[in-house]
Amino acid sequence: MAARLKFSGLWAELAAEFAGTMILILFGVGVVAQVVAGGIGDHDSISWAWGLGVVMGVYVAARISGAHLNPAVTIALAAFKGFEWRKVAPYIVAQTVGAFVAALLVRWNYTEVLGAVDPGHTIKTQGVFSTLPGNGTLPVGEWGAFRDQIIGTAILLFLILAITDAAGTPPLSNLAPFIIGLIVVGIGMAWGTNAGYAINPARDFGPRLASFFTGYGGAFRDQTGYLYFWIPIVGPIIGGLVGAGLYQVLVGRFLGQAGAIEPGEIPEKGGQPLTEAVPTATTNVEANRG
Repeated sequence: MAARLKFSGLWAELAAEFAGTMILILFGVGVVAQVVAGGIGDHDSISWAWGLGVVMGVYVAARISGAHLNPAVTIALAAFKGFEWRKVAPYIVAQTVGAFVAALLVRWNYTEVLGAVDPGHTIKTQGVFSTLPGNGTLPVGEWGAFRDQIIGTAILLFLILAITDAAGTPPLSNLAPFIIGLIVVGIGMAWGTNAGYAINPARDFGPRLASFFTGYGGAFRDQTGYLYFWIPIVGPIIGGLVGAGLYQVLVGRFLGQAGAIEPGEIPEKGGQPLTEAVPTATTNVEANRG
């Protein structure tokens, strides 16, 4: 019976990761389709919609699975925060399938507009679904995009761990998903030029696969013909490990030590009591896009 309950629990977590990632991509890929194919909105629209997608996706999944919604988050939490390694591969599959299904829905809904703007389903609208170096137009090479993805995802994981660390100053009243969404908005606005801030392997590969199956024959390559798809997968995984590791070295290991402010303790210089430990469902939240 115990084994059966554990199995059922994992399936619930995978369903939550699927649903949360699907919501994230419905907002994220949907807004890019609207801007690129429909001509409605701009870069700020994209950044804000991705951030809102993160917020909504995390609220959907956090209580059940922790709302990683991003393989880079799942791997980093396993490496540094005790997340079970046996769950890593199933989580990644659920996230990628959720992104894939969401992208299919966007592709279906925007069929007419995409067909009118780009009848051949070329590089012109490929960026609706997956990222490209220099966003397909600027002079950024593949290795520049790789560097960018490492840095951007390192920032994401560093800040996610800072915000959700119960020994630090986590947000009150279940506001962590909103704050994490703002991280993604900020990354989009500050780090979106070189590689479209994928910072999430599932976010990029799931929609890339969906576009490939629905007419985008060059989906796995960039505008130069390079087999680009691996960069938004490997780069974020490396970046996530770097960011999480830096947080642990620079901040996390000092929290709770003598002289550090404990959860619930009032700082020496006054102020409000810090929050108690964040509920389990919000200590592993992500987002990422984006």
